Amino acid sequence: MSFRADRLLLFGATGDLAQRMLLPSLCALHTDGLIDPELRIIGAARSDMSDGEYRNFARASLEKFMPAERRGRMADFLNRLSYQHVDVNDLAAFGPLAEKVGLPAERLAIFLSTAPDLFRPTIKGLMQAGLANNGTRISLEKPLGHDLASSREINDAVAAAFPEGCIFRIDHYLGKETVQNLLALRFANLLFEPLWNAQYIDHVQITVAETVGLESRVDFYDGAGALRDMVQNHMLQLLALVAMEPPSSFSADAVRDEKVKVLRALRRMESGESVTGQYRAGAVSGTIVPGYDEELGRDSNTETFVALKAHVDNWRWKGVPFYLRTGKRLPQRVTEIVVQFRPVPHSIFNGTKAKPNRLVIGIQPEENITLSLMSKVPGLDRQGMSLRQVPLDIAMPDAFSGKVRRIAYERLLLDLIEGDQTLFVRRDEVEAQWAWIDGIREEWHKDGMAPKTYSAGSWGPSAAIALAERGGVSWHE
Repeated sequence: MSFRADRLLLFGATGDLAQRMLLPSLCALHTDGLIDPELRIIGAARSDMSDGEYRNFARASLEKFMPAERRGRMADFLNRLSYQHVDVNDLAAFGPLAEKVGLPAERLAIFLSTAPDLFRPTIKGLMQAGLANNGTRISLEKPLGHDLASSREINDAVAAAFPEGCIFRIDHYLGKETVQNLLALRFANLLFEPLWNAQYIDHVQITVAETVGLESRVDFYDGAGALRDMVQNHMLQLLALVAMEPPSSFSADAVRDEKVKVLRALRRMESGESVTGQYRAGAVSGTIVPGYDEELGRDSNTETFVALKAHVDNWRWKGVPFYLRTGKRLPQRVTEIVVQFRPVPHSIFNGTKAKPNRLVIGIQPEENITLSLMSKVPGLDRQGMSLRQVPLDIAMPDAFSGKVRRIAYERLLLDLIEGDQTLFVRRDEVEAQWAWIDGIREEWHKDGMAPKTYSAGSWGPSAAIALAERGGVSWHE
């Protein structure tokens, strides 16, 4: 629906995501004049607060999590806020909420930052109170289920009240500047797109490494594991952006049409193409940390590390492996995509073997793009020309000095308010992702596969190294 929302209803308005991301993002958008002065923001949660108490709560969150230099108009922002106590399991609670929001709800955007088991009662209450009519938009945070069947149940419940054009499923990785820049790199530069295929690319690596352990996500994580928590959403979205065909335009449906084709072309994982691990006590950044079982307080078969060798069975990528790796308690926090090109077919240089070009796209913590090239080493070269690999670096903060570095939720919240679905995930994408993930878990169950242990502070089980080396590949570290 092509309207600019004049009300934003935040469920879970006192939660961790609201404090760390949503309120700071909205305050930043307000400070920069990017949201309409008339936009009202209504918080909803189980805590019993007045409007004034919620504004004080929001002020404390902003002072804790938002850089001081971006809080210049914080007082004006706080005046936008109001609050309504809501127990979403109590249908009667939605009547007062509707009064607070105001009816008719013709230009309303809703953000659900709640547990997935609360989606259904929340939507039922919204429908009963008249807050799910007239093109109201709704945004959903992951996880959207734990397998294909449960994902379909959630999507069916949402679809009963909202058409697909009004549903904004968030994968916050898609709001990151460098992830979006991947599209610009591919489709705005003639240098790369003609080479972006199996004829010139040897393999692709995608790594999402974390140094943290369970933190505050104990119950959720042990029921999910690394495959569901990271691969099903973030990593498959990155893979789809790398592998997709050029869309006809930069519009929501054109981009998402091409992504879902990639996800449906993923070959079913076979035995020997995956490795799982679980960290034990070790040292990360010089600090001794406990093992997963110690943090959890019990034994568990949940994987905290996954390495996969995936294949996209289509014309462009036939025979090119995609190596995916993610885990907790690894040596460094890094998210990156590595595109390894094939070697030159024939080298004319006798002095040094030419190494294949490599493109590294850093997503976090540093946003950068590095292209490795072969160059002549200075000298007289009496025994043949000597070559050396040199990096061509583009550090995004340096390339665009003076530009504000925004967190992903600023872009995603603004798109929700304005109604642009390009960076949100469509239902068929989510279900294609779950279908592939369910196939992997079925293979694990059939093989009786249990996570291999690895020491915290290492790069996972040695089997992950072997997985890559069997294809003549070394992980980029």
